[in-house]
Amino acid sequence: MFNRKLTFLFIPGSSDAARQLSVRVWGLWAGLIGIAVLVFLSCFLASAYLSGAVDKAELERLRTENQELAGKYVELRADLDKADSRYNELVQKEIAIRTAFSLPEIKVEERQLGVGGPTVFLPPMIDSTTELAVTSEAQIDRLLRLSTFELEKYSEVEAGLADIKDRLDHTPSIWPVKGWLSRGYGMRPDPFTGYRRLHRGIDISNNVGTPIIAPAAGRVKTALVDRDLGKMVEIDHGYGFVTRYGHLSMLDVQRGQLVSRGDVIGRMGSTGYSTGPHLHYEVWRNGKVLNPYDYIISDM
Repeated sequence: MFNRKLTFLFIPGSSDAARQLSVRVWGLWAGLIGIAVLVFLSCFLASAYLSGAVDKAELERLRTENQELAGKYVELRADLDKADSRYNELVQKEIAIRTAFSLPEIKVEERQLGVGGPTVFLPPMIDSTTELAVTSEAQIDRLLRLSTFELEKYSEVEAGLADIKDRLDHTPSIWPVKGWLSRGYGMRPDPFTGYRRLHRGIDISNNVGTPIIAPAAGRVKTALVDRDLGKMVEIDHGYGFVTRYGHLSMLDVQRGQLVSRGDVIGRMGSTGYSTGPHLHYEVWRNGKVLNPYDYIISDM
């Protein structure tokens, strides 16, 4: 079959003689296959060339992006170092606050637990950009854990300071009335009998009706008329503190009423066991009488 010949007849025009061409079948097939192979090779080589050109451009683009990314990681590490330094400053301030207000200190072991963790593993063959990325990620994770730990500790400090503020708000610390100190605390002659006896408070003299204020926050425990102290008020401040105010001419509070530092609780008078208008002021703590002057930190 392949040895058979095919004859092609070419008739150019009316004036020229016709021509014919005889080709064996196998030769025709060989020519067609050859042409197909050439077309395939041309397409393959063109594709390979274009692919190489694209890969080169892509490689150059990736190299440029890698350099830009490396620069950003360097900047990130610098920012992380600043954040780490500021975190250390916050820790030192927290320690200073705890020391200043006698709050419980954080053990070194506890802080180490707060920053502990596995060492970052780096493969032996790693480029600088990847190394920066891995170490930066590890430092970010560390700072996040540290900040969470420190936030908890600052919450403890805040709670401790709130407790201290509450104690200070409920601790007598100012003069309960304006006037003149006419009699101090301690063993003093009784103005009626002349015998020395314990004077359990201080006496402050002024005009009748002078406002008397609470020296700290608390709740009125007693507001009544006593045989010795006359019209009197007693305030329970909590934390073991109780204050008493005697010889008042008027009571401006009643039992169970909440008062704050500076609130008017009564008016100066001369009721009860008294020789003239004054305030008898006592400070007690845990059932023991104290010198009120030790709990006055401001001038009149």
